Amino acid sequence: MNSHHASAAGCPSRVPSGRPAGTAATVLTAAAAVALATAVLAPAQAAAAPQDPRAAAGELGDCGAGQLCLWEQPQFEGKRQTYELAGTDTESCVVLPDGFAAEAYANRTGRPVTVYQSAECAETGEFHTHPGGSYTPESAYQVRAFKIWER
Repeated sequence: MNSHHASAAGCPSRVPSGRPAGTAATVLTAAAAVALATAVLAPAQAAAAPQDPRAAAGELGDCGAGQLCLWEQPQFEGKRQTYELAGTDTESCVVLPDGFAAEAYANRTGRPVTVYQSAECAETGEFHTHPGGSYTPESAYQVRAFKIWER
């Protein structure tokens, strides 16, 4: 884009006074728009935090913020393995301990997580990617490995 600002129609932007864009009035108008968008979006994002109301009611597996929790039995029962971003490399295959396969899981990492039937994160078996805030009380297959994605 060239040095002057252009509107969506390709004409130079002007504020009501006829001054070119980039003046204090335009900067104030842009700042007001950002402030308004922030005020409108912030409450909506806060209200959407518990993605499943059953989580807030304690009906889903107990899994803390920032964690990926995997249970060996459906309905968040049995032995549990917990992983946090601080101790888990993103975009790397993490194999569950020998003898442990998950049949329920909760992704509270805030990032997408792919769970794999294969212990090598191979795409030849079943695999699914779950968004942050998701709970799976009964998997369609035993999970043996996972990857936490950067975004």
